[in-house]
Amino acid sequence: MSDQSAKFTEKIKASYTPSGSYIYLGAGILDGQVIAEAEVNLSLKMMNRHGLVAGATGTGKTRTLQLLSEQLSDAGVPVFMLDVKGDLSGLNQPGPINPKIEERAGQLGKPFNPSGFPVEIFSLSGKLGAQMRATVLEFGPTLLSKILDLNDTQAGVLAVIFKYADDSKLPIIDLNDLKKLVSYLAEGQGAEEIKSSYGKISTATSGTILRKIVTIEQQGLSAMFGERSFDIEDLFTKTDGKGVISLLNISDVQNQPVLYSTYLLSLLAEIFYSMPEVGDLDKPKLVFFFDEAHLLFKNSSKAFLEQIETIIRLIRSKGIGVFFCTQAPSDVPESVLSQLG
Repeated sequence: MSDQSAKFTEKIKASYTPSGSYIYLGAGILDGQVIAEAEVNLSLKMMNRHGLVAGATGTGKTRTLQLLSEQLSDAGVPVFMLDVKGDLSGLNQPGPINPKIEERAGQLGKPFNPSGFPVEIFSLSGKLGAQMRATVLEFGPTLLSKILDLNDTQAGVLAVIFKYADDSKLPIIDLNDLKKLVSYLAEGQGAEEIKSSYGKISTATSGTILRKIVTIEQQGLSAMFGERSFDIEDLFTKTDGKGVISLLNISDVQNQPVLYSTYLLSLLAEIFYSMPEVGDLDKPKLVFFFDEAHLLFKNSSKAFLEQIETIIRLIRSKGIGVFFCTQAPSDVPESVLSQLG
């Protein structure tokens, strides 16, 4: 090894040789050559400090997530991630060996031993995996306003409707319940009641909200709202010591990015509000990958962004790691980016 390579390796090792268990990302490259000894590792204990995977289309973001999820599973850490095209389900089977993989393994000095991992597949439509759903009330007005693409005025009215339901102990289970409640409070017998306590709901605003709800139903996605709600404990399971990789297959709802990205946030919010404080663990209890993260932040309201920032800032104390995956760091707001370790 030349003096230059030795100095390079020394610097990489100084920064990326954590104590305790770790995730191996690869090796440093100097003058176009892979320096196998210059290993780049992430401390398993620090994986709940969150992170960012960024790069243009075709640079290997999804493969990076796959690399991370496989090693986390091996370490007994459950993982939740999006399966955008339905091809990550192959994680449950040992992969084939090919010359490119053998060449890469040789450069890194790491033997390639194909293996499968425990995988659970979920779906928002219920057609491509086990149904994931939540009640409308659990989803809340802020996230629902994002899905329905409501403006600030309409979102404020929806928040009032949820407040009325909460004060009146009215369960809002599915979209039918919500439609009936909106009609009741805008034009039905509840119009005068809500006017005196919360303010009048105009028929124009209620009509817009109802039309947006019908649009979701026409897209065949009403099944994601209702009972039974998804039990978040199912995300923390292990099989034979390996963490289960839970995949949300969205290949049939790819044209509804706001829907699935917002559902992911609702799931993360439920984990945040349900899980106890655990302090500083040797490894995270769950790592949550947000692929196509730019879709989550695009055209988001201030209330929506504040909710994301709060969850990301505080959920690490629950032993949960969150990794955003997107094309450029600028896709993530500064307030959230500053929370990524």
